Amino acid sequence: MFKHHRWGLALAFCLAAATGVGAAEVVNVGTTFSFTDLPFFIGQKRGYFAAEGLDVNFVNFDSAARMIAPLASGDIDAAAGGPSAGLYNAIARNIGIRIVGDKSATPPGRHSQTLLVRKALIDSGRVKTLADLKGLRVASAAPGSSAMGTLNRIYQMTGMKETDIERVYLGFPQQIVALQNGAADVAFPTEPFASEAVRQGFATAFMTDDQIYPGHQISVMIYSDRFRTARKAVAMAFMRAYLRSVRAQNASIVDGKLAGKDAEEFITLIAENTPVKDREFLRSINLSASSDDGAVNVDSLKEDFEIFRAAGLIEGKITVDDALDPSFAKAAVEALAGK
Repeated sequence: MFKHHRWGLALAFCLAAATGVGAAEVVNVGTTFSFTDLPFFIGQKRGYFAAEGLDVNFVNFDSAARMIAPLASGDIDAAAGGPSAGLYNAIARNIGIRIVGDKSATPPGRHSQTLLVRKALIDSGRVKTLADLKGLRVASAAPGSSAMGTLNRIYQMTGMKETDIERVYLGFPQQIVALQNGAADVAFPTEPFASEAVRQGFATAFMTDDQIYPGHQISVMIYSDRFRTARKAVAMAFMRAYLRSVRAQNASIVDGKLAGKDAEEFITLIAENTPVKDREFLRSINLSASSDDGAVNVDSLKEDFEIFRAAGLIEGKITVDDALDPSFAKAAVEALAGK
């Protein structure tokens, strides 16, 4: 869990007292502690959540898949994670979770994951093009994750088939270890794992996901059914604060990196809330994009969904449209207009 900013909570209580509203509303949010969580850090530090009367707690999970059960039970109210096959299957089983907004995507120049190749394979000349991935062991997070969509684009670009590579499923930190010890030849880690592997010298950044699959919807904001319905006003307030934080982050990004207004403040927030402390390293990292208006790339969601379905990973009758509830992001944009 993030360390909790007590001054923000105190502000929330002051606001509640001034407006006659009761105590701050507790909101529990699941995250994977990636760099794309920067808007959460900003919202806590700057008091955007507190200003909405919210006491937001962030709960760390090692994958978005592990958030589904707590969302279904109401143990967490919202989550930031990938639009996976598991998410769609949960909705098909009448678990009332929904995708309510964007978290991160990959327009040109803004990547989320990097295709890494073991340096020895580059140095030997074994891998020179994407087509040379044929026959290699490729590590990604899980079946039915965003990496599956990226790999499908590689198959289209090279003429390869899914059976032409060997899949290995590992968490992002384990992917780096596998590259280092030779258990995997290729991996799709997110930051900071990708840059760290390159910096240590045992992997080469071969291509980024914005080059392979521009506009790919990598992660999304998800609300539980109870949060969307029984606590709708609180869910609306959370989205307003979240989009304020996203806009603050975006104003600090130049050419995909934290280099503009408030960049040093935000680099400090990442260093305080993640294991990465090297400020120069943090300045060098390219961040994926988050939408000012919270809109998701529906075409990308549908493309990946069809890939999951073709692989037999989708259960029951479900469509992408069934999984979407854009009303919270739209209402937040209207409320923030002119601010």
